[in-house]
Amino acid sequence: MEPMSRARSLDDVTSTGTHSNDLTAPASSVADPSPTWSDFESFYRAEHALLERALAMAVGDIEMGRDAAAEGFARALQKWRKVSGYANASGWVYRVGLNWAHSRRKRIRRDTTNPMMATTRRSNDSPAALSGEVTDALMQLSPEHRAIVVARFVLDWSEAQVAAALDIPPGTAKSRSSRALSRLAELLEDHRD
Repeated sequence: MEPMSRARSLDDVTSTGTHSNDLTAPASSVADPSPTWSDFESFYRAEHALLERALAMAVGDIEMGRDAAAEGFARALQKWRKVSGYANASGWVYRVGLNWAHSRRKRIRRDTTNPMMATTRRSNDSPAALSGEVTDALMQLSPEHRAIVVARFVLDWSEAQVAAALDIPPGTAKSRSSRALSRLAELLEDHRD
């Protein structure tokens, strides 16, 4: 199989899935009719490192965060014609990665309850992007609150962008953010005492 040329359209690379999950409006009223491999490559290079770190922090595991980012970007490539038109394509990748990690954890829990299916692949790594006490406190938040805090303050997204990425109403994003920050402050205060 010969390598894909950079200027080639994604028609030959993407699959046409029937499941549609629009989480943001198109970036403009006239979307580029033929996004290319080069467009995806530029998006990947610009967003990959930050999204991988954010997902690792949100799921509390470096290895699973890497896998979640890889899965999110792989699915973005499959649907690049559609995803490239979103106002926040990174939000789509973040949400897909979180959903994948949640499903993976459920599978791991299910498999570990069945001794015949027990898996030994687990990572106790915690994300090293923050100081120890902040990471410890962040890991004590619920997955929903952790995802909000990471999106707001690591990815630096607005509440509206977080709401769109996580497919929740803006008011819910705002209230979860507030509760998460209050809890985080309590945990950090307890850690200092």
